[in-house]
Amino acid sequence: MGLRDFISKQFIDVIEWREEPGELAERLDFIDNEIQNGAQLTVRETQAAVFVDEGVIADMFGPGLHTLDTQNLPVLTNLRNWDKAFKSPFKSDIYFFSQKEQTGLKWGTAQPVTIRDKELGPVRLRAFGSYSFRVKSIAPFYAALVGTLSEVRVSDIEPQLRAAIATALATGLGSSDVPFLDLAANQAKLSDALKAAVSPAFEQYGLEVPTFFVESVSLPEEVQRHLDKGSSMRVLGDLDQYAKFQAAESIELAAKQEGGMAGLGAGAGAGMAIGQAMAGAW
Repeated sequence: MGLRDFISKQFIDVIEWREEPGELAERLDFIDNEIQNGAQLTVRETQAAVFVDEGVIADMFGPGLHTLDTQNLPVLTNLRNWDKAFKSPFKSDIYFFSQKEQTGLKWGTAQPVTIRDKELGPVRLRAFGSYSFRVKSIAPFYAALVGTLSEVRVSDIEPQLRAAIATALATGLGSSDVPFLDLAANQAKLSDALKAAVSPAFEQYGLEVPTFFVESVSLPEEVQRHLDKGSSMRVLGDLDQYAKFQAAESIELAAKQEGGMAGLGAGAGAGMAIGQAMAGAW
């Protein structure tokens, strides 16, 4: 549970919230939920305070010091049918929300995602990385993730966010035009593409994604082994061509230096020696 601000009637004229790390929303606990006319509401930077009347969001307050009266509680005043001034004290739920960026969060594919790579064909990929988010729009966040809860922390909604990321990843990876073999050189481009795919899923919860990074993309081990073997064979093929080129150069050089058939014989011998050495090495 997070830190609670229990406020007695004699201190009801000052309302504030000191959030703990990882807190996203908290409903303040008042004795009898009574708030005095003219109470001072302090909202710190990256916070928002919201009055909720019987489950309906009424008035919102951003950072600053606010005096609570009918002038700056227009929605609540209308809901309560207060003509000129509300009776003191009155009852209402007050929720505070943290809108600071939540950083250092990890994402990953629990199961491989099957995509069609334009070079390798259908492949199964695993991907891992980090991201950050913040509460941008209070109303959808309250409706989707808070409701009747008295507190919401990052850890409470992470499973839901990871599920949204996993769903978006299949689309994002599948629509990427970067072949797997070129991903290492285009990691920033892939990160931007996946961020664009993930953002709509977060927006439905009133969240935005300031950063989204891809740190690793991998193939199943058996596929990776085949790729490694293919790379090795290409290297061997290149070495074979290199050996032949060196042998040809040796023959030409020997012919120029010695002249006549003797030089050619020496060059041929050098070429054969190089070829045999390369064959023995592999």
